[in-house]
Amino acid sequence: MLKKIAIILTFLLVSGCFVAQADVLKIRDDAPQNYVVKKGDTLWDISALFLNEPWLWPQLWQMNPQIDNPHLIYPGDTLTLTYDAQGRPRLVVNENVKRLSPVSRKTMKGGDAISTLPLSMIRPYLTFEQALTDEEIAALPYVLGSNANVKNSVNNHIIYVKGVLDAGASYGVYRKGKPYIDPETETVLGYETKLVATARAFRPGRAATDDTPIEAASLNVLSVKREIKQGDKVMPALEGQSLPAFFTMTKPAFDIEGLIIDTTSDLREFSKWDIVVLNRGALQELAPGHMLGIYRNSPLVIDGKDGPVYIEDGNKLQKALRNFGDNSIQLPREKVGELMVFKVSERTSFAIVTNTLQPVRVGDLIANL
Repeated sequence: MLKKIAIILTFLLVSGCFVAQADVLKIRDDAPQNYVVKKGDTLWDISALFLNEPWLWPQLWQMNPQIDNPHLIYPGDTLTLTYDAQGRPRLVVNENVKRLSPVSRKTMKGGDAISTLPLSMIRPYLTFEQALTDEEIAALPYVLGSNANVKNSVNNHIIYVKGVLDAGASYGVYRKGKPYIDPETETVLGYETKLVATARAFRPGRAATDDTPIEAASLNVLSVKREIKQGDKVMPALEGQSLPAFFTMTKPAFDIEGLIIDTTSDLREFSKWDIVVLNRGALQELAPGHMLGIYRNSPLVIDGKDGPVYIEDGNKLQKALRNFGDNSIQLPREKVGELMVFKVSERTSFAIVTNTLQPVRVGDLIANL
């Protein structure tokens, strides 16, 4: 089943769903020409040296003919920044530079290998929303204002933030949105946290001491999805965005049941490639790459003396007695789709719908395949 899913995903996406790949990446002015991979490096760490928006790293790596799986780079490899005929930047392993230390390489197994899904395949469909608790949001640095003395800041503005940041680091500017409420317990699991802009800090700011007052951190706005407002929150750009290069698509080795509680779109029904929010997360041992089925309960039937009727078609007495006796029959639940978890927080998860048999809705069940 997983192998079939991977084949279907690859075929559909290769057929022409690469909107993001058409963009020409902007390389940082201080990007190195060459970089030697160190032990412990991640693709995100390396990409942050070259890109103002390092979460766009798949575009920097996916055009690399030498790295079918970007995980297969090793300490001692020298990466060189080059440009193709269309002027698009790419990183390649420089085979003319001798590696600093020999390391045995692992190779991917044949037909029995676990199905994987490259992030570059689904990145065009992903959003940067996060699910944070009220406490987590309250603890974040926040925007005080800008150099333009306006309430809403845009590109090329400098924004000032209350908090101590790292000079030279990239940050995301986020805005608290609607609560994610668990229908089963009626508790708030977290809050939608939407990315509104990206920025780079050039003054770190300073906390107050007995001798010095608070000094705001200063950031150059790099890109804006919507206008930045006073009070918007700031967090490191890679926080919550460090997704793996390849998702290992597996069925959970434990029983799991939950609900789709929201979607990042405002549609009532949604389908393949839409992003949904689940009321299960790390506390339930969900992990990126977990494949789950989407299910929906069939209607409740009351089998009365005049024959079976759906509950909504029953009379007042039948509806009142729906939970009594043997006349109420819950028809089986049926599978309506499949999804893959790609981002997990403590009590919620984000997943991408990979297949649908019917339109998917908020309130649909999720469970093992």
